[in-house]
Amino acid sequence: MSLRRTLAVTGRVLAQIRRDHRTLVMLVILPTLLMTLLWWMYEESPAPIFDRIGPALLAIFPFIVMFLVTSVTTLRERSSGTLERLLAMPLGKGDFLLGYALAFGLLAAVQSGVAVGVSVGLLGLEISGSVALLVVVAIVDAVLGTALGLLVSAFATTEFQAVQFMPAIVVPQILLCGLLVPRESLPAVLEAISNLLPLSYAVDAMTHLVTSTDTSEVWADLAVVAGFVVAGLALGSATLRRRTP
Repeated sequence: MSLRRTLAVTGRVLAQIRRDHRTLVMLVILPTLLMTLLWWMYEESPAPIFDRIGPALLAIFPFIVMFLVTSVTTLRERSSGTLERLLAMPLGKGDFLLGYALAFGLLAAVQSGVAVGVSVGLLGLEISGSVALLVVVAIVDAVLGTALGLLVSAFATTEFQAVQFMPAIVVPQILLCGLLVPRESLPAVLEAISNLLPLSYAVDAMTHLVTSTDTSEVWADLAVVAGFVVAGLALGSATLRRRTP
């Protein structure tokens, strides 16, 4: 791996996305629009439902968007032969994946900053912890979606198949992350499965920031999510193929 080659891949991906205005808008604006819709739904509710589920969705929305965009974009690179041409150059799989992760990580920073800023500043989401740390958690959650998207793209042969991985990879994590039912209230088997899923720790980190000023549990959850990111990138590098059959 080489830092220069990794940064070259990052610059190429950012330039490509900058030319794709629809993807750029979806990446940056969509999570904010979804948070605004959620706030609007519960505006007249007497109970603070938005404050209860808003933090979890600040973790989930960027995760979903980055998973979809990354998996489809990477598959398109491989099926078009672009990846094969890139890897024919002095460019390793690690350079390619890390460059992609860095590019989408930068986009995730913008995406998460906008979503958190609007949610806290305009929609009135109340948090006890640091807003800056809330942005950091949202960024790490989005990068998690990127890492898993890079991983699953190796097992798809069409863009439709890449999207089909969402019900298998993303939806179970949403159901078991504590958004619908507190994780400690799940049946024992489902709670054990939830403890193995990265999105559970991402949502826990958001929830701790909203309800407490103690950041020790937040950093512990972030460390777990970061571990899944590293593992996802490592597995993605091992399974990445040059061309889709």
